[in-house]
Amino acid sequence: MASRDFYAALGVPRTASQEEIQRAYRTLARQYHPDVNKDPSAEERFKEVSEAYDVLSDQDMRQRYDAFGPDFRQVPEGTDPRAWGRARAGAGASAGAGRQPGWAGAGSGGRSGADFGNGVDLDDILEGMFGGREPRGWGPIPGADQEIELVLTVEEAYAGGVRTLAVSGPDHQRTVEVKIPAGVIDGQRIRLAGQGGRGTGGSPAGDLYLIIRIAPHRRYRLSGRDVYVDLSLAAWEGALGASVPVTTPGGEATVTVPAGTSTGRRLRLRGRGMPNPRGKPGDLYAEARLMVPKSPTTEEERLWKELADTSTFNPRSAR
Repeated sequence: MASRDFYAALGVPRTASQEEIQRAYRTLARQYHPDVNKDPSAEERFKEVSEAYDVLSDQDMRQRYDAFGPDFRQVPEGTDPRAWGRARAGAGASAGAGRQPGWAGAGSGGRSGADFGNGVDLDDILEGMFGGREPRGWGPIPGADQEIELVLTVEEAYAGGVRTLAVSGPDHQRTVEVKIPAGVIDGQRIRLAGQGGRGTGGSPAGDLYLIIRIAPHRRYRLSGRDVYVDLSLAAWEGALGASVPVTTPGGEATVTVPAGTSTGRRLRLRGRGMPNPRGKPGDLYAEARLMVPKSPTTEEERLWKELADTSTFNPRSAR
């Protein structure tokens, strides 16, 4: 990132909470992910957003970034931000006065630090901080955890299976093969240890978390592990009772419709909802919807009229 302004990359203020940072990242990641956005500039923007999130989602890294700015990875551990600021200010004053700051080269016989003029020497500052020890770099940084939303159909969530995902980081993109357990539900998190952001200096990688999202379905409605489906019935099937087929995510089933079933009645099929590898599966609820022909034949119309003349049933006074 040219500006190295991670807050600007995510479009959040410096006071943003972790929830606001995560929400902004998810929105931008969906917008610029190369699998979704084919604009040539989208991939670079996605890398910028991912790098910004990797830093700001880690509390320790965010604190160092806030204290030292874009150079936070190069600042020695334990450095006092105020002393570092004074050293940088001294460098600016020296350069402005025409005195060229610079590091003494190897074999120059000089000190390893920079002379910033006005009696300010970075070695003097660092020596006081580290007790005469040679300062070292920021050192190894563990990889950041990452999150990806994985959208599944109801059928895919029911059956499980294997998916190959493209995972992007600040400087790399790779594919990960993921085993989806049968019966995952909306909002469930799947942890893939060591599949997150890369660490530096030999530090371990972070974890990758898959957030399951179940896509809307034209037939099924989910509530946790319970599945709801409309059951279309002819008027006489509701009145007389019947055994009718119903399609479930796990295949075809048969539901017994009691006589006197009206629209809105729920008929439960135990254990035919979403499976649960660690416990009781959900149930399937078939909701009755009584249907009548839009254009009855002449004979059907005669029979309907005969029924109307014969029946004493009044649906508006029925209990």
